[in-house]
Amino acid sequence: MRLLIADDEMEIARVLKTVLERQNYAVDIVDNGTDALDYAGSGDYDGIILDVMMPGLDGLEVLRRLRDAGSSVPVLILTARGELEDRVKGLDAGADDYLPKPFAITELLARVRALLRRKESYTPDVISLGDLNLDCGAFQLYRSGSRRIQLGGKEFQLLECLMRNPKRVFSAEELIERIWGWNSEVQTSVVWSNITHLRRKLEALGSRVTIRCVRGAGYCMECAG
Repeated sequence: MRLLIADDEMEIARVLKTVLERQNYAVDIVDNGTDALDYAGSGDYDGIILDVMMPGLDGLEVLRRLRDAGSSVPVLILTARGELEDRVKGLDAGADDYLPKPFAITELLARVRALLRRKESYTPDVISLGDLNLDCGAFQLYRSGSRRIQLGGKEFQLLECLMRNPKRVFSAEELIERIWGWNSEVQTSVVWSNITHLRRKLEALGSRVTIRCVRGAGYCMECAG
């Protein structure tokens, strides 16, 4: 799952990014409404955490423009404004939920989980491809009747992306953007390293599913007959 955080308080945004990445979400952060609208319009996000008071465009205007453009991405309004009138304005603008600052991290995580369950393309907690199963709740990989293999955060996110899009070829740069974020300085060698580790785990399970390298293009998942 990929999230966008738009908040001009970058200290808060970075803390949220760290917390959410520990929960195996891929997270981008921006500090103004103009960038928030650009990122939301061009990025493939599963959810957006949106502050109201930001330079450029305020959060409610960003939200209105997204909804006017036909976007149905779930949005959580996160702001210091907690009065009833402000909550109503946020929900009327198209927000799915509203959480005033200050907030407890545990509540934020619960609201994010609930937010993502509302997404039209929400999929079950277990993704299956061929003989392979990915438990998205426990971050474990297994075959029917086999032992389970625990995955690291980035390994899980990579495999989730590939398994949700079988046979689609992703370039290393696209995977970096999806998993590590737009502003990441991660090198393509890091993608290769994680792919190598995943291949070893697939082999350890004896799975017929493989991660194929398409020369000059990228990586995709395939299931042998």
